[in-house]
Amino acid sequence: MASVAASVSSCFHGENLSSSCSSLFSRATLAFSPSISGNDFNGRKRFMVLAKRLSGLEEAMRIRRAREQQTSTPIKRRTPLRRLKVSPRLPVPDHILKPPYVSTKLLPEISSEFQIHDEEGIARMRAACELAARVLEHAGTLVRPSVTTNEIDKAVHQMIIDNGAYPSPLGYGGFPKSVCTSVNECMCHGIPDSRQLQDGDIINIDVTVYLNGYHGDTSKTFLCGNVDEATKRLVKVTEECLERGISVCKDGALFRKIGKRISEHAEKFGYGVVERFVGHGVGTVFHSEPLIFHHRNEKPGSMVEGQTFTIEPILTLGRTECVTWEDNWTTLTKDGSPAAQFEHTILITRTGVCTSYKLV
Repeated sequence: MASVAASVSSCFHGENLSSSCSSLFSRATLAFSPSISGNDFNGRKRFMVLAKRLSGLEEAMRIRRAREQQTSTPIKRRTPLRRLKVSPRLPVPDHILKPPYVSTKLLPEISSEFQIHDEEGIARMRAACELAARVLEHAGTLVRPSVTTNEIDKAVHQMIIDNGAYPSPLGYGGFPKSVCTSVNECMCHGIPDSRQLQDGDIINIDVTVYLNGYHGDTSKTFLCGNVDEATKRLVKVTEECLERGISVCKDGALFRKIGKRISEHAEKFGYGVVERFVGHGVGTVFHSEPLIFHHRNEKPGSMVEGQTFTIEPILTLGRTECVTWEDNWTTLTKDGSPAAQFEHTILITRTGVCTSYKLV
């Protein structure tokens, strides 16, 4: 589940442009002689600065054209989301270990403690993440027209407790359900209700389980029936952005490389990367430092062996501004454009990385 970057005290709520030079300006600067000096040298320097600025402008124009092309692609018109009936929270057997926040409706602070594990901790993280991945895949098989998000919540809840785990979202800061279901323009933290999925919808299902004292967190955006090509491409590119973010992870790597790699890929297609919601440390606590920014940033910090955290980019087909409903959870794109998200829990190993699907 995403943490919000705007407020460090709220961990569950929640573009820069490429600086690459065009080949045209690269050729122009190479035409200068290395022996140029004095006023000519200053002129050359000014020209190179101008070329760099113009190349940045060219890149901005390219991104704008790509985004306009995306929005001009036919998109199936959908009825805007609205809150429907939310059923009561489901019970959890007394014998199942519950996280400490369940006893209060207060939203926990983000823990400053990085989640770094020994061999036993890694084994428990593996078990929690493996279960979360299996639950998510099962939930995905339920996605079809006429199924309600409440039915998905019931199935997720039952599978989690049947495996002796607790559904981490349930009771987190008062969250009333066991899974987040975010449909179409909902960026994240959608509350399951009586709404039936429609042909052409997309839905992100965000599953977190608490097993033997450890949280495993993962999510995926699924297609419901016949989804238009523009929205399918958004979903595909969002998953690719997650994969590219994961690809830079290793012991000693800078966290900010994740946002750079994600932004570079998203911008090729003219998509917006939502800055408000971020990844986070996860382990014995649900949300902790470090915060993982999915956009370009200069935040300090590097990865260490044995550390676990999430990467969970949200991309939009339109603008990235958002609005949150009065329930203080459900967050939608302000312009009503579709949003997609994918998430993995990441384990940094000596030789690379494992994800929530492969943390075995």
